[in-house]
Amino acid sequence: MDLYDHPDNPIPEGGICAEIRTVDGCSLRTARWMPSHRPLKGTVTLLQGRAECIEKYFETISDLRARGFAVVTFDWRGQGGSSRLLRNPKRGHVDDFADFVTDLETVMRDVTLASMPGPHFALAHSTGGLVLLLAAQRLRTQIERAVLSAPLIGLGKVGLSQSVVCPLSSALSVIGLGTSFVPRVGPNASMAFAGNPLTSDPARFQRTEMVLDARGDLEIGMPTIDWLAAACRAMRRVCAPDFGPAMPLPVLIVAAGQDIIVSTRAAEQLALRTRSIRYLEIAGCRHEILMEDDLYRDQFLAAFDAFVADGMPQAVRF
Repeated sequence: MDLYDHPDNPIPEGGICAEIRTVDGCSLRTARWMPSHRPLKGTVTLLQGRAECIEKYFETISDLRARGFAVVTFDWRGQGGSSRLLRNPKRGHVDDFADFVTDLETVMRDVTLASMPGPHFALAHSTGGLVLLLAAQRLRTQIERAVLSAPLIGLGKVGLSQSVVCPLSSALSVIGLGTSFVPRVGPNASMAFAGNPLTSDPARFQRTEMVLDARGDLEIGMPTIDWLAAACRAMRRVCAPDFGPAMPLPVLIVAAGQDIIVSTRAAEQLALRTRSIRYLEIAGCRHEILMEDDLYRDQFLAAFDAFVADGMPQAVRF
């Protein structure tokens, strides 16, 4: 396993890329870095979103290392450089989000806690945020705090409503269509910059496209029906009335004001009924906050700095 290096998206210096295996036999591509500046403030485990890869986060990894953090990150099963689950490698598939929780628990056990310095924190985007919430009971004994970027707690305004999508995907899965692509878009998930719902920053958008054009093996297309049905079950669990009061992990949700991929209202509602969750919305920002224009991205990083600092032991505070 390796990382893709390009002059316009260089691998942060000192990275170690390694393969680990889950208890159910999936191969996960992981990478880790020590900080580039002192004092050492601990380790951030970075959880990507659906259809992403480690290379997309090189800039963010460098930002965290410059703040004094070591970084651990990985590709979820079914995407990036990790095991693909279907014969067609472009199909973004999972049977149940419990499998993603297994991925996270494996990385925490075999990489983060085994070889990286504490205190420990997490930074999760979109689908990664949903997985982190599902794993929060276990994570509370492993990390101090987590920051979620535009977490997938409810579906956004693209296509059919969630009240239609969730029962429909479940029904299609039951009749044997679970490994088929979600209708609407074919196997290639690429899009033009104009009108895209992810970022208003053309340079960061093109950087991601460049990586996926050069390394097509890291790219996946639309999710399968089973993936969507599994996401619906996971969102239903997180939105259940008993979830918030039982959530022990201190979390900051940073939502994007112009997000149409995930529901900002669902994220806000979760925060309102959960004492351990704080909520911030960045006006004008699209879904991929860390790939956005500096105007929005810098606001996110400032919020991250402040929230994480509050969870630091006194000896290593900013």
